[in-house]
This record gives sequence, structure tokens and C-alpha cells, in this order.
Amino acid sequence: MELSINGNSIEVSASEDTPLLWVLRDHLELTGTKFGCGMALCGACTVHVNGEAVRSCVTPISSLADKKITTIEGISGTERGKALQEAWVALNVPQCGYCQAGQIMSAAALLTSKPQPDDGDIDAAMSGNICRCGTYVRIREAIKRAAGKIGRHT
Repeated sequence: MELSINGNSIEVSASEDTPLLWVLRDHLELTGTKFGCGMALCGACTVHVNGEAVRSCVTPISSLADKKITTIEGISGTERGKALQEAWVALNVPQCGYCQAGQIMSAAALLTSKPQPDDGDIDAAMSGNICRCGTYVRIREAIKRAAGKIGRHT
């Protein structure tokens, strides 16, 4: 099967029911996307499919033909991704860091649909992402900081 990942067309040899997460990690060695719960409940495995945040742990590759997949490795090539990553660093968001790729991917999808989100928008969009270290306040502030830089980012 051929997949479009981070702007590259990649031939994948895996069963059609293989979750995208395992193709990314095991077949392509794109290990930024993390395994958390395996049931689409924690958000650690979040990637973008055609710009929408999806949980890769439950998304079979058979559903991804002709779709554009973006992982944490590819997000820094976008204005939103770069602004979010810079805000994450500036505000010392991660502690253990395990959930942060999924957090950034969900935040980038939010900023695509709502460039200037308020606290309610952020809370709703990020509610499916669990941070065991509890850095939710810093995550919210980083999203706001990134939103303020988008369009002015060089």
C-alpha cells in the first residue's frame, strides 16, 4: 500500500488492518508518535489525516489511501507546528514529555480550525489528550502564545 506521510509517498508492506501507529513506528521508524493506551483514549498517538487530528492506534492503514498523513516529525514544516513547538519550549511545557507529540498535533489541528481559540475552545479540543504530569495550564498558555505568533512567524 502507498501512503502519503509528511509530504512523501511511501510504499508500505503491512496487513491492511495494521494500525497506522505501528506502521509509523515499526515499519518507518518514525517514533515521535507514541503508544499510550491502544484504545484512542489518551491522545499520545495523535497524527493528522488530511489536517484532522486522529488517533493512529486505532486507524487501520486500509482507511488511508489517497489521504495526507502528518506526524510530529513533519509538523515543524508548517507555520502552526513551528509556532507551537517554539511556544512549548519557551514555556517549559513538557515534564516527562511522553504525551507532548500528541498534544502538539491536537493543538495544531485546533489552530487550523480556530486560529484564535479561547479557553473553552482549547479545553474542548484538548480534552482527549491526557498528560500524566498535569501540565494543562502550560499547554493552554503555549497554544495561546502560538496562536498569537501565527501569521507573524518568520
